[in-house]
Amino acid sequence: MKIAYISTYPPRECGIATFNNNLLGAIGHNKKAVSEDSFVVAMNDSDNIDEYEYPKEVKYIIRQENQKDYIRAADYINTSLADACILEHEYGIFGGESGVYILPLLARLQKPLITIFHTILKDPNYMQLTVMREVAKYSSRIVVMSHRAVGFLTSIYGIPFDKIQLIEHGVPDLEPKEDNPIKNSIAFKGKKVLFTFGLISRNKGLETVIEALPKIVEQNPDVMYVILGTTHPGVIRNSGEEYRDSLKRLAKKLNVENNLTFVNKFVSEQELYDFLTGCDMYITPYLNEAQITSGTLSYAIGAGAAVISTPYWHAQELLADHRGRLFDFKDSNTLADIVNELFADESKLQQLKANAYEYGLHLRWPSTGDVFIDVLDEAISKFLSEKETGGKPIIDPDMMPAFSLAHIQRLTDDTGIVQHAKYGIPNLKEGYCLDDNARALTLTILAYQQNKSKAALDLLPIYLSYIQYMQCDDGNFRNFLSFKREYLDEVGSEDSFGRTIWSLGYLINNAPNNSYREFAKELFLKSVPHFKNLKHLRGIANTMIGLTNFMKAHRYDEHIRTELNQLAAPLKAAYHANKQGHWLWYEEKMTYDNGILPLALLCHYEITGDQESMDIALESMEYLSQKTLIHGYLNPVGNDGWLYKDGPEMAIYDQQAIETMAMVMMYFKAYEITHDLTYIKQMYLCYQWFLGENSLHLPLYDYETKGCGDGLQTYGVNRNQGAESTLAYWISHLIVLKALESEYEFIQSADLMAVQKQV
Repeated sequence: MKIAYISTYPPRECGIATFNNNLLGAIGHNKKAVSEDSFVVAMNDSDNIDEYEYPKEVKYIIRQENQKDYIRAADYINTSLADACILEHEYGIFGGESGVYILPLLARLQKPLITIFHTILKDPNYMQLTVMREVAKYSSRIVVMSHRAVGFLTSIYGIPFDKIQLIEHGVPDLEPKEDNPIKNSIAFKGKKVLFTFGLISRNKGLETVIEALPKIVEQNPDVMYVILGTTHPGVIRNSGEEYRDSLKRLAKKLNVENNLTFVNKFVSEQELYDFLTGCDMYITPYLNEAQITSGTLSYAIGAGAAVISTPYWHAQELLADHRGRLFDFKDSNTLADIVNELFADESKLQQLKANAYEYGLHLRWPSTGDVFIDVLDEAISKFLSEKETGGKPIIDPDMMPAFSLAHIQRLTDDTGIVQHAKYGIPNLKEGYCLDDNARALTLTILAYQQNKSKAALDLLPIYLSYIQYMQCDDGNFRNFLSFKREYLDEVGSEDSFGRTIWSLGYLINNAPNNSYREFAKELFLKSVPHFKNLKHLRGIANTMIGLTNFMKAHRYDEHIRTELNQLAAPLKAAYHANKQGHWLWYEEKMTYDNGILPLALLCHYEITGDQESMDIALESMEYLSQKTLIHGYLNPVGNDGWLYKDGPEMAIYDQQAIETMAMVMMYFKAYEITHDLTYIKQMYLCYQWFLGENSLHLPLYDYETKGCGDGLQTYGVNRNQGAESTLAYWISHLIVLKALESEYEFIQSADLMAVQKQV
């Protein structure tokens, strides 16, 4: 097999780079199983791709903050002969917030993926949690290096247990030298050596060891504390050698400066092994428990060192069963006591070393590499099997969250649904609007139709009452209401008018009882005189959809049919006026809620049989699809600039949830009319935008709050979860479930017809 590795890589001085280099060698040692042509896609921490002189196995370089590089890298891997891909995951080595830039690469990857998580946080923030879940979603297998990591992934991140593989951190396959050159160095010769290595930064807690030195030196005046390693590059950029200098000042203050040596360099693996086998004790004095994996600790155990450590997570596991000694965080006094005890009792010291060495034998890289080969074989076989099998249903209900009105109920009080939220908390200062209460009314009807939801039925009269409260004496509607129930406008927008007519028409056609139907019909008919005054296309389109729903309940109402035809005329005229060459749209620009325009004409055709409406709807719908679905996922027109007929490229962000809802409803209506399953596929593809199939590959749906983020921005998801976006998600969700029933019935019908033909 041939493997593509995505990671940092030497000569970049980085622990993950070293790990990946070792892993490549460990897997590659099995010449029968692994091709020598395996290669590395290296992560660069600057825009200068020539900053490091990479070895020949590095075939592609990703500049950390360059989003396009990630896409190109996916294309490179896909067109290579690689059979599988291994990703070394650490938030900080990828670009964007919490390393989000890696997600578009993984989404495009057409190879089985094994991901190794190097950092797993106990209390991740929203983006960290989301990124990890998305990486796991694209991975065939997740590799972690400790038992605690397995527990975190299942309980905190919700990753299935059977997707996780525990493989402990590998260590060098080396034996101690009889004549160790390090022992003859100035820092080691004739000394009792305490040793720490790794990139230096404040979280390493090195001052704890220095504070312990006076008490140690008192009993062991010939002790030397050796700190090996360069200062972390990020620390150098921000504060230079300030931390290293502070350690030197502390040692001088405590009169132990002669018992401290810094070896300021990044050493080879062999030289590091010489340091570890040459020291008397190895110390990791990290300052807090939140370290799930420590490569330095694993290396020390593998070298058979006597390890003394603070009780961070990995140390608690690796040093169990008398393989090391633990002391509390920042407890220099206990550390000194342990060191003095071990120096005083050579048998205890040697037993610790023997226990560590014995355990380290099964951690050596060749053995670790063999385990990885088994995991890769399994992932490749499963990937090929699924590829051959195919035949998956168009809609996968198992990938959809369970229906929940929790966030809708959170946003709703006895007046109506609150417009906005700060994160998942209702923002009462912004009050209410007609648009959202109309959408909420539609949602409750859908929810009651789908599953006889009592919660939905309880909410329905609240939204209907709000609509009635906002209707003026002349039949028009206001839009905005303060939290104090004060009107904030005299007349609402045409959009809010149209959406209200849509919801009322939908209720009239699908009312759960006659009382609601009659109430809605009264409001609806009172508004009819205002239809002729509509000028804006989206207000017209929304109103048309409401009229077609009304006509399904009152098919012979010629007055409403006439109103419907009169509204369709300017929409069709706008299309003919603006259609030009390759521009097949109703206006000189595509803006928001675009799918509503073809949807309205599809609804018009459904009621009247007007072929012109059908032709325009399908032609403009295909044009919209070409602009937004060409990447294999929905990339709707962004609010931050739109798409102009003769203008620049389409704006990508800010992407809005109502745009996606319109697309979902448009494709479903096209399917209902044509029974073409292609539209079901496109509808489901649009719906998946909410769940992470989008340009950033981040879900907008929040599995914790049951709400939906207020749009997709360049930086990620807008974390606020207002009514508009959450209603757009749940309406889309229920439309997809409705389509699932239709798809099943259609396939069953097709199968029956095939059987009848055979008979």
